Order: sequence, then structure tokens, then C-alpha cells
Amino acid sequence: MRDRGLIIVYTGDGKGKTTAALGMALRTVGWGGKVLVIQFIKLWKTGEHKAVEKYIKDITIIPAGSGFVGIMGDKKSKEEHKASAINAFELAKKEIMSKKWPLVILDEINGAIEGKLVELKEVLALLASKPEEVTVVLTGREAKSEIMEAADLVTEMKKIKHPYDAGILAKKGVDY
Repeated sequence: MRDRGLIIVYTGDGKGKTTAALGMALRTVGWGGKVLVIQFIKLWKTGEHKAVEKYIKDITIIPAGSGFVGIMGDKKSKEEHKASAINAFELAKKEIMSKKWPLVILDEINGAIEGKLVELKEVLALLASKPEEVTVVLTGREAKSEIMEAADLVTEMKKIKHPYDAGILAKKGVDY
């Protein structure tokens, strides 16, 4: 029972979803495990990606998305975003089933589901069939109720105050 992998969801409109998942990744590595992070929206290297490449060999981060969808000057078609998300999901399925990673983080997959880039029923099928020993973490705003129902742990990050609301953009080293 102790070694059973969990399904964990970090959702909500507050900051800290990816950060919480990466904290769990550090714990996994600390106990000798390997971690795979597949980023469903990000296509660039973030600060955490650069730190992992430089210092932590047992965490692999794959930015598999096509960037933000429909905001921040996005010029890609919905089809391009969907193709990237589907490729990321196919990779996630393969890697989860490989049992190579005790922890797999599907970063921003909730947004990919909400944006209809990935099918909810396919994600639920993956969660239902995942190997028992693998823990899967799903992050992103607007987690579907079906995803939360399938989870063992759900944490909602709630925004109380955010600098973006005052016109302050994301800060390097703090937000990415």
C-alpha cells in the first residue's frame, strides 16, 4: 500500500501549481527516484528547466507545447496547438506505461483539456490504467470534476492578490 502511486491534482487560479509539483519532484529525486515533467503549454526553457539541466540529472523536463493559446501575441492556429498537445499526451502515455519514472508531472494538462487540445476521456483512461507504482501529477487551472474525482489528492491554489492585476508582468526567476 505504501508504494502505491497516487494521482495528484494542483489546480485553481492562484500561483504555485507547477512549483508544488516541482517540490514533489525534488523529494522524489532525494529518495533516489527519477522524474519526468511534460509541459503541455510551455515551449521555452524556464528557470526550473535551466536549473534541472545544470544541477539535477534525475529530473527530465520536456517543453512539448506550442506556447500560450490565444493570448500573449499567439499567432499559432488551434490545430498547431492541438497537434503539440496530442504529441505531448502520446509521449506521456508511453512514458507512464514504461514504469521508468516513479513520478510523472503533466504540467498544464488541465488547461490543455479545458482548451480541448487533449480529450478528457483519454486522460481519464490513462489515469485508470496507469501502473500502480507510478504517481501522476496533473497541474493547471480549471481541472475538470472528473479529473478531480479520479485523483487521490486535489489541492486548489486560490488567488487572493496577484501582481498581474496591477499591470506587473511575469518576473524572470520568480514566475518562470
